[in-house]
Amino acid sequence: MKNKVEQPLILAIAVVGLCGANIAWADIKEVTLLHTNDIESVYEPVDAFWNDDITHIGGIPYLATLIKQQRAEAGTSFLLDSGDIYTGSLSKKTKGKLPFDLYSAMGYDAITLGNHEFEYGWQSLKETMPRARFPVLNANIYYEGTDIPFTQPYTILERDGVKIGVIGAMGVDAFYNTMWKGNREGLTIKDPTQEVQKWVDKIRPEVDMVVVLTHQNKTAPMQTDKEADDEVQRGFDEDYAMAGKLKGVDVIFGGHSDHGLWQPVIHPDTGTVIGLTFGQGKYLGYTKFEIDTDKHTAKLLEGKLIPVESDKLARDEKTSQVIEDARDAYPALEKQIATLDKTAYRRYYRESNVGNLVTDLMRNNANSDVAMLSSGSIRVDLNAGPVTVENVMNLFPFTDKLDVVELNGEQLKELMEYSYTLPYGLAQFSGVEATYDSTKPEGKRLLTLAIAGQPVKANSMYSVATYSFAATGGDGYTVFSKGKILSKGESVTQVLLDEFAKNKTLSVPSLGRQIDVSKTQ
Repeated sequence: MKNKVEQPLILAIAVVGLCGANIAWADIKEVTLLHTNDIESVYEPVDAFWNDDITHIGGIPYLATLIKQQRAEAGTSFLLDSGDIYTGSLSKKTKGKLPFDLYSAMGYDAITLGNHEFEYGWQSLKETMPRARFPVLNANIYYEGTDIPFTQPYTILERDGVKIGVIGAMGVDAFYNTMWKGNREGLTIKDPTQEVQKWVDKIRPEVDMVVVLTHQNKTAPMQTDKEADDEVQRGFDEDYAMAGKLKGVDVIFGGHSDHGLWQPVIHPDTGTVIGLTFGQGKYLGYTKFEIDTDKHTAKLLEGKLIPVESDKLARDEKTSQVIEDARDAYPALEKQIATLDKTAYRRYYRESNVGNLVTDLMRNNANSDVAMLSSGSIRVDLNAGPVTVENVMNLFPFTDKLDVVELNGEQLKELMEYSYTLPYGLAQFSGVEATYDSTKPEGKRLLTLAIAGQPVKANSMYSVATYSFAATGGDGYTVFSKGKILSKGESVTQVLLDEFAKNKTLSVPSLGRQIDVSKTQ
């Protein structure tokens, strides 16, 4: 039988033991990682024409509201982005200041650089980055001829007793093939996997989990409903390969391809979790982890994409004000210049009604037989209703002039054949009536071609209006170098602004100019 002195001692030991157990339990925490990629300045919702359950989707002020809701419910959370926050007229006018201000207002904890952030040159980017109230990361872009990184390679985020290491990286193809060389001159890029591993090895002992934000994979197709069209989905091959090679990485959130994963993929060899969101701010990536802060391990509990259903969300006041302030500084952008009778949307590998609309306006302005524009050059859809200056400048935000090139019939057929190899999507045309078979070998896909209702003749001459980059052989359209440049006009953007304003009320053209017979059989 225990005496009275022993009993309090036993009780004290029991209490200490329970406290010790409580301390051990407290090492397990739930952490939510919210992620986005390739929002690309989509400030307002778009018509979700492909989805029977959602009327409008996206828009930064509505995404901001959704983020606030999810963070309020989540407890410990971090908000991350995988690049391409620039592009569009307001971004261009402010030289990137507006995107950085918006992401600061939304409370991002870190982002990595995308190729679009270099649109105004790396010098401009370097000047603008300090206004961000979050780390802007990249681990594998260096000043040429040095070992000096262009920006901060990693950051360590700490919240509620959890430490997360975040590293940024860009793909080699994204760096060289989606940036104009003048905007990256003086910079070089190293292998992203090797560079990321170097920093992982450095910070892994200090953190509870490691997240890599990448901007790689195949270049995204310009098609808003890509999530509903398997034909254009570009995958995440580079992210998957990286996940299989890296050691000590818990998560990769990717970008650039605008691919999406409805649920995260877990690499079978390493256990690394991979997530992507389709881009354009239509979905918020959501992943919840169980973190053991004693063992520094992370276990995925849940992962999904949450749609930004703008009709069901309040418009966030803070981000709305940031956008409105920028618009107020450039009031000409808000001017309504035309009205559309229905939504004009993109198709990357097929004829699109917005492609038909834009090339019709180009051909009318140039008074040419034909007009051509690559699908990748058409950067947004146009919603039914009012069309503003900002809408049109976002539609084609590049500096190309409208050139008119003279080609003979054989060369025109060669142009069509090249388009049917789908180098940058299917080129969009005005003035043609064509049939083709996409199942036939390259160079033998064009079946019939007529201009103004008449079959194209090999030795007849035809005028083709196009963007100046293609007219000088860019995007692989080398056939234009065989022709003769007849004229150089205004910028394509200005041409479109003039034509929209002149027509005022426009009917979106129907499809049927380029018919793939293999899809109609």
